[in-house]
Amino acid sequence: MAFEDILVERKGAVGVVTLNRPKALNALCTPLIDELGQALAELEADEAIRCIVLTGSEKAFAAGADIKEMKEKSYADVLDEDFITGDWEVVAHCRKPTIAAVAGFALGGGCEVAMMCDMILAAETARFGQPEIKLGTIPGAGGTQRLTRSVGKSLAMYLCLSGDMIDAETALRAGLVAKVLPAEGFLDEVMKVAETIASYSLPVLRTCKEAVNRAYETTLAEGVLFERRTFHGTFALEDRKEGMEAFAEKRKPNFKHR
Repeated sequence: MAFEDILVERKGAVGVVTLNRPKALNALCTPLIDELGQALAELEADEAIRCIVLTGSEKAFAAGADIKEMKEKSYADVLDEDFITGDWEVVAHCRKPTIAAVAGFALGGGCEVAMMCDMILAAETARFGQPEIKLGTIPGAGGTQRLTRSVGKSLAMYLCLSGDMIDAETALRAGLVAKVLPAEGFLDEVMKVAETIASYSLPVLRTCKEAVNRAYETTLAEGVLFERRTFHGTFALEDRKEGMEAFAEKRKPNFKHR
């Protein structure tokens, strides 16, 4: 399928989706979000793809939602269409591992979409923020929720109430990003991480992702029980047997993804 606001590539077992509205710093308009949902659905259905990278340009991952598109909406409009809920959250609902590769600005909706991914890898040029307060509104795609769970109440309050930005190193120390990489060759380094992830068993990747996500949604006791039973479940997989046999035989495993 041909897209106008995004680019989609398949690089081995890794699918790469690039936000592509350079004149608008990849502002997240409805057509772009619709295309993103279609692309992710295609990559989710593609059995050859085992990891998905979502990225933007060197200047901006995404500088926020498209304000020109939103400014005329009324309360009745956004309530009636449940604005943001159904379409934006498709990123969070991916079952395959997702990596947000962030260079430049990730502000407002851009920061929120990055947080919907399983991890954020940031170029040293990355800047994160939730500046909605400057527009007379608040974050609406998880900015007050996922951000608080990632960085804690104090920093989340600071970002949401001041509209200020933090750099990549601050985001790393706060736990928002997993790793900061040099700007030069950034995507090549991201691809190394994605290719490593994609080399593992897909059912185990999905299972592990579900277990980590469960930690956000339940108590420690329930989470540990979920993890234990899910761990037990991996013993039904051919790939679990192959992985352990390969380790014992000191060879590389040949996962069949079943």
